[in-house]
Amino acid sequence: MAEQKRPELPIRRRPPSFTPRFTISIFYLAIFFVLASFAQVLPDLIDLLGQPLTPEEQEARASAIMREGLSPYVSLGISLLVTSLGAYLQVLPGMREG
Repeated sequence: MAEQKRPELPIRRRPPSFTPRFTISIFYLAIFFVLASFAQVLPDLIDLLGQPLTPEEQEARASAIMREGLSPYVSLGISLLVTSLGAYLQVLPGMREG
């Protein structure tokens, strides 16, 4: 009799035993904090570019804009919201479940 070949079964991969979700979420928080902070002052910095100033004056005014126009609590809230929403919707790489 001729031997019958068994159909090959797909290889099942075990899910990783350790996923560093907390560490990755801290990285996402930091990245979104920087982006939210930059987004808060970006309109004022764009307006500053249109003004005819010396580089020293532009640097001084940009520093003043960063000190006065930036709210770290708002940036923190936005970064927490975006990271939480991204983890809940499973759209952030490294934060997806199985």
